[in-house]
Amino acid sequence: MLTREIDQSLYESYSDDIPLFLKRIYAARGVSESQLSMALPGLLKPNFDQLNIALELLERCLIEDKRILIVGDFDADGATASAVAIRALRLMGAKYVDFLVPNRFKHGYGLSPEIVKEAKRDKEPDLIITVDNGISSNEGAALARSLDIDVIITDHHLPPNELPNANAIINPNLRGCDFPSKNLAGVGVSFYLFSSLKTHLAKQGYFEKNNIQNPDLRVLLDLVALGTVADVVKLDQNNRILVNEGIKRIRQKNCSKGILAILELTKRPIETLQASDLGFTVAPRINAAGRLSDISQGIRCLLSEDMNDARRYAQTLEEFNIKRRKEQTRMQDEALAIVESQAIDQSDFAIVLYDESWHEGVVGIVAGKLKETYQCPSAVFAKADDVLKGSIRSIPDVHIKDLLDLVDRDNPGLIEKFGGHAMAAGLTIKPQNFEKFKNAFTEAITRHLKGKKPIIELLTDGQLDLSEITFKNADLLRQASPWGQGFEEPIFYGDFELLEQRVIGEKHLKCNLKLQGTNSVLEGIAFFQEKLDSKKVRAAYKLNVNSFRGNESLQLMIESIESA
Repeated sequence: MLTREIDQSLYESYSDDIPLFLKRIYAARGVSESQLSMALPGLLKPNFDQLNIALELLERCLIEDKRILIVGDFDADGATASAVAIRALRLMGAKYVDFLVPNRFKHGYGLSPEIVKEAKRDKEPDLIITVDNGISSNEGAALARSLDIDVIITDHHLPPNELPNANAIINPNLRGCDFPSKNLAGVGVSFYLFSSLKTHLAKQGYFEKNNIQNPDLRVLLDLVALGTVADVVKLDQNNRILVNEGIKRIRQKNCSKGILAILELTKRPIETLQASDLGFTVAPRINAAGRLSDISQGIRCLLSEDMNDARRYAQTLEEFNIKRRKEQTRMQDEALAIVESQAIDQSDFAIVLYDESWHEGVVGIVAGKLKETYQCPSAVFAKADDVLKGSIRSIPDVHIKDLLDLVDRDNPGLIEKFGGHAMAAGLTIKPQNFEKFKNAFTEAITRHLKGKKPIIELLTDGQLDLSEITFKNADLLRQASPWGQGFEEPIFYGDFELLEQRVIGEKHLKCNLKLQGTNSVLEGIAFFQEKLDSKKVRAAYKLNVNSFRGNESLQLMIESIESA
């Protein structure tokens, strides 16, 4: 285990308003006191390239009652971004606004020619707005423009060298874009566009002229929080403000009835909701619809204005999620068996697997599991008609999008298409090219790492004295949330005596621990952990406030535990 280094100058710069316990944690994350403010007025101003072009086009479409179609992505970020766009436009008086989300199995990703043809045939839009996709959709954008459909692309993915021929592109990662944060999720970009539109329309006197109440778009922040957490983007100050404000609204039940229905169904206490509840409870159920069927069920759940409708959609999403978990378990077990049969071990540089029976909507989760288990980039493929569709999850030392660029340049025609981020990517290859891709991919990673596999260790905030392992400090950490990617929740470690242990629920280990050299007994829980033989253990843990039947107590949320 590694311990974060504390920036001593930052530590000493903090005012006395910050508790000593938190000073250490903030200084280890390189965060200044001013960056800790979660006040909504602290949001960055929307200085995106091409924003004025998009606003003028949207204003014209609203005034002329044009048909506007939202084309999203089939994950939780795409679903929330779609819901934000639809609700915002309706609040601003749009009479004809609808959505169409690509079906993963039928259309593939993004604004493809297939989805444009379907949109033209079934929806007859005057304007298509993409959310959380489109930055690589050159063919689809060109087709839409040739059919006299205007196109606004809103996306956050890294742009290719050649950009689509859209009327306007709103993306913080466009080369030359001056927006200071490059970490917005797709839903964040969508929110910024429509917040800017509201400001623009207000300046033009649009709301007074059309007898429309000037909308308060803070009502959309619950959706922004959900999509931002679900997409695991870096929680810089701007994203933390968005997530914090959204979570406050959910705790007050001033939010989407769809979110409330999912929390109600999963018996999550709303008043103490944390970002992790969105990431591990709500988002997987939205995602399950896109993985196994059609994400439109998730979007309709989020758009529900009647609680009974929301509950029906939530139940449908729960059924999808149960099926997804079963399929995931089967595929993970089979993938791990293949890895063991091929004698792959911790020294291997990459894992590339394919099975004809695997479900294309679940390969990303399985790739993530393999990456975590073997600490190397992992690619998992499934059959999709006459091609193989794969999902890759990577490690910090390998920027997987850049590596696929390299493989593609060195092996023309090997990859049909691909896209992604530093840590995750998707691609399509022909079945006959699987072995060739496997070899080229593994060789490229081995070369990139110079034949030396990096050792990836758990990064912690060090050891705590018993006097620091308290409910008070656990509550301080809860109040300092939201935690997430780039602003990680503190993990501590220590050597303990394992006094008592029992397995509960789905293979979760409930235990009583005693910090070595002390007499106080602490309660802990480790998810998906078998019993240990040793009484002397080293555990990495988070300080957690456990709420049960109205009572709150300290609990160690154990991330890893092993014989000392």
